[in-house]
Amino acid sequence: MALAFDEFGRPFIIVKEQEQKTRLRGLDAQKANISAGKAVARILRTSLGPKGMDKMLQSPDGEVTITNDGATILEQMDVDNQIAKLMVELSRSQDYEIGDGTTGVVVMAGALLEQAERLLERGIHPIRVAEGYEMASRIAFEHLERIANKFEFDATNIEPLIQTCMTTLSSKIVNRCKRSMAEIAVKAVLSVADLERRDVNLDLIKVEGKVGGKLEDTELIYGIIVDKDMSHPQMPKEIKDAKIAILTCPFEPPKPKTKHKVDIDTVEKFQNLRQQEQKYFDDMVQKCKDVGATLVICQWGFDDEANHLLMHRNLPAVRWVGGVELELIAIATGGRIVPRFQELTPEKLGQAGLVREKGFGTTKDRMIYIEHCANSRAVTIFIRGGNKMMIEETKRSIHDALCVARNLIRNNSIVYGGGSAEISCSIAVEAAADKYPGVEQYAIRAFADALDAVPMALAENSGLQPIETLSAVKSQQIKENNPCCGIDCNDVGTNDMREQNVFETLIGKQQQILLATQVVKMILKIDDVISPSDY
Repeated sequence: MALAFDEFGRPFIIVKEQEQKTRLRGLDAQKANISAGKAVARILRTSLGPKGMDKMLQSPDGEVTITNDGATILEQMDVDNQIAKLMVELSRSQDYEIGDGTTGVVVMAGALLEQAERLLERGIHPIRVAEGYEMASRIAFEHLERIANKFEFDATNIEPLIQTCMTTLSSKIVNRCKRSMAEIAVKAVLSVADLERRDVNLDLIKVEGKVGGKLEDTELIYGIIVDKDMSHPQMPKEIKDAKIAILTCPFEPPKPKTKHKVDIDTVEKFQNLRQQEQKYFDDMVQKCKDVGATLVICQWGFDDEANHLLMHRNLPAVRWVGGVELELIAIATGGRIVPRFQELTPEKLGQAGLVREKGFGTTKDRMIYIEHCANSRAVTIFIRGGNKMMIEETKRSIHDALCVARNLIRNNSIVYGGGSAEISCSIAVEAAADKYPGVEQYAIRAFADALDAVPMALAENSGLQPIETLSAVKSQQIKENNPCCGIDCNDVGTNDMREQNVFETLIGKQQQILLATQVVKMILKIDDVISPSDY
């Protein structure tokens, strides 16, 4: 028990209820932490690369997710260990910042921890290991800058962007139609991008999915899709040059907030009430007609009576449209959201070239397309697929591709994929290790070994001999001094990733190395774990 003495020599206990806590100290604590981190990395290792396996996760309420997106796997996994939670945070921060490379960053961190364990067993102090890793990560970071290529593209030549997006999609379930998916992602990003400021607002891209059809039916719509149909079956299904009133007020008579009771004992009174209500609806519909609206989109529902009136007055309407969709429609059509009928003015109407209702399959599935909007900067990617899981996974893959395209617009440097960047960094770090006289050089060498874990996992997942393949590619890189040699995962017959068109963004790779090193340093610095015991 840890005792301490105050200035009068009286003993006191530092940790309360000591016997109910389990405590790990020194090397034991580090080893326990490292093995927890390695366990998480081991799970993700097999899902790296184009031939990576998918994971099937079942949530407590029985919902099944099938994915190989690192961030999603770790989000859904129920992790108890605190160190394992750090790994989850690690992939989440990679996802937020870069969007792609979430699996790679965890595999990298796991490899660094594995190497650190060997060094600790040799008696090297964890702080020296952490410092050595820090130096090595800086060497690798700078080396990536050196081997990176600038990638010129403009609004007319988008091929480079598409090639890079195809790399990120090739490791996903949608790889059989990665070309069309990559084109859709790039066009979506370019239509909302501000190329002058090199900025992209991904909130303007809405990703919708509907079960049915096949993956190839996925399309990009320059406008908004709403998963609703016209409120009355006889309303027109297509409206050209629509002027849209976007309302957040319900089409129904005002209700008093108090509990009330109306006694109607004669037919006249009932007629009277009905006329009042009808007049109220009439006024509402008339207000919409007066400002020139040809379509009403409402956040709330309407009574049958209002629906009937709207139908008779030739004013098509859509009801129960969600708040987020209303905002997107307002952005796309240049309209304003109107909270009260009294405030409707012609300036507040949105404009769209074409509003149409489209039916899918033989069921009653219908959706409303709002296209050719006044402000074409809001677009929708509409995904079709055989089942819900397929659509969810495609949404995640498209999100990764959108992020990659955005990163390229921000910074158009790329490195080559297939593990070639890691192998190149590993060689550079190994060479630099000799310049450091202290104990750190062991850690720097260990960092170089850890970098090899990514190409190793790629080779393993592709069914190649991992050690053989890696050493062959490494010697080829050194011999030809060519940082584009990587693991030939798709069995094309060439190791040159430039010929295979496998690219990754430079900022994505740099972020991976920095984040992994940061987390590993943090884990190495923990030497005392006090946790409440299980009983």
